Formats: sequence, structure tokens, C-alpha cells
Amino acid sequence: MLRPTLADVARAAGVSTATASRVLNGFPRVSPQRRKQVESAMLALGYARQRAARATTSRQTGSIALVVCEEVPRLFTDPYFPRIAAGVGRELTAVGLQLVLLTVPATDDYQEPVLRYLDGGHVDGALVVGMHGRRPLDVGWLGIPVVFGGRPVQAGRSDRLSYVDADNQGGARLATQRLLDGGRQTVATIAGPQDMTAGVDRLLGYRQAVARAGRYDDGLVVFGDFGQASGDYATSRLLSRRPDVDGIFAASDMMAVGALRALRRAGRKVPEDVAVVGFDDLPISSWTDPPLTTVRQPVEEMGARMTGELLALIDGSPARRCTVLDTQLVPRKSA
Repeated sequence: MLRPTLADVARAAGVSTATASRVLNGFPRVSPQRRKQVESAMLALGYARQRAARATTSRQTGSIALVVCEEVPRLFTDPYFPRIAAGVGRELTAVGLQLVLLTVPATDDYQEPVLRYLDGGHVDGALVVGMHGRRPLDVGWLGIPVVFGGRPVQAGRSDRLSYVDADNQGGARLATQRLLDGGRQTVATIAGPQDMTAGVDRLLGYRQAVARAGRYDDGLVVFGDFGQASGDYATSRLLSRRPDVDGIFAASDMMAVGALRALRRAGRKVPEDVAVVGFDDLPISSWTDPPLTTVRQPVEEMGARMTGELLALIDGSPARRCTVLDTQLVPRKSA
């Protein structure tokens, strides 16, 4: 007989899996009525966590899940995710393990089937990338090891979760300093989503650099979603309200590509009128006109390191494992 999962408990209690997880983990923000419903369902089903038994048993299924928390179209249009998957796949192939790809749009309805699958004994561990804070994937209760790509966004719980990240703050400071050192007087940023730690950290790095130079101006901050269209739109808005802008740090290469398009449409030459620096060092950054100065984050290495950390956890390492990889400026002709 299959043991009941937390998803079964949630279904019996008439609540979401996330709510059942919060009850199980002792989180305070659950109403007494729902807490009672969950506890009653756990008792009726005979639910037991069994975290230790599964976590200490090495490689039962021979499969690892890569969980991508993004809409499916974004998975195939944003080069970040294939590069992460390439690093993951390389490491798994070397040890003879299979990769299972799971996609999770940022809604509760779509999270529950994935969480049920992860808790169902199908995989030995999970790698999670693309985390948003609006509806974070609640994996803390699962009986398998989990490693995040990027510092996780769960408030108050990132000190208990394993992750591999890039130095987003430091890279953003390098990018902004490049513009300042080039003599740019009015340096703006197209910041990334503020419900993702990469977006938050890159904005913070920009703010640190311009504040140190005595040039901080909140009116020079616009926001995008890391995608090309948002970079185009944000740059057009920026130019309409601040035509004196002569430097732009875009928090992703795809937003920088959109910025170049908007600047060209507005008759601004790059870098003569406006210098542009991106972040990621995607292949497209070498093909833009002019080639894009950017910050390289080692995406494939992040995927490989995430996999190595996860395998160590699966094989019995008891410690939380956190790694931050260096970033570096790649100078080209846009700044």
C-alpha cells in the first residue's frame, strides 16, 4: 500500500498543498480552522513525514528533477534555462542518472501536481530554478534533497536551504562602474523583477555604485522582466522622462538588446550618445550592433555545481550547501 503524501492530506483537508505544508512546518499564518482540518486529515490518513528514511537512502530511482518555475514559452525563448540544463545534463550523464524536466507556472493550481510528483518517490532529488517570490514553490517539506539555482526567495527560510548563485551584486557594481569610469554623467538602470533575488541583488549593486559616486537618482530606475520586449519598453519610457540619460545598465542581456533597439529607434547612437552594459554574457551579446559590453555569470557552471551539491546531499551529506560564483566584466563596444 502506498503511503499517503502531503498532497493527499491537502486534498482530504480541502486546502492547498502549500497550506498543508505550512501546518506541518509550524508556520504561524494559518487559521485555526484550516490547521484543525489539516491535522485531522493527517490523523485519518495516517500521514508520516518519513523525511529521514528517504533522504539517507542514496539514488533509489536514478532520476533527478529539474524544476523550472516559469511559463513554458519563456523556457524556450530565454537562453538562461537551456544553459542551466546543459550544465546539469553534463554532470548527470557522467554518473549515469536521468534528468526529468518539470515546469511550474507561478500559480498555486499548477504547483500542486509538481509537488505531488516530487513527493511521490519518482526522483531522488530536485534542482529548482527561476524562483519568483509572489508564489514561491514550497519544497521545504519534501522528503528529498533540493538545491536552488539562485538564492531562494522564501522569506525567513533561505538560511535553511541549499543553493548555488552568482555574485549578482558584485557584477552589477562592475557594470555600473564601467559606465561611470567611462565619463557617463546620468547612468540609469533597467532593473529586473523584484520578486526574484537576482533582480533585487542587481538593483542593489547598481545603487551601491551610483551612491558611492554621489549620483543616485531614483528617477533613473525603471523595471523589466528580464525579457527583450520589456527592455525596449522600459528604455522608451526612460528616454521620454529623462532625455539626458547617457548610460544604461540593463540587468540582463535580453533587456539590453531591447534597450539597443529602443535607442536606435530614438536616433541615439551607441555608445556615442548612450553607453549600454548588460548582464549574463549570452551568445547574443557578441552579435548585437555594437557588440554588447556585459557581465559574465557562469551559467553552465552553476548548473553543474547545483548538480554536484545535490548529489552530495543525496549521498548523505548532512550540511546545508551554499555557493556563490564570481562574475566578471566582459568589455566590448557598447560601453
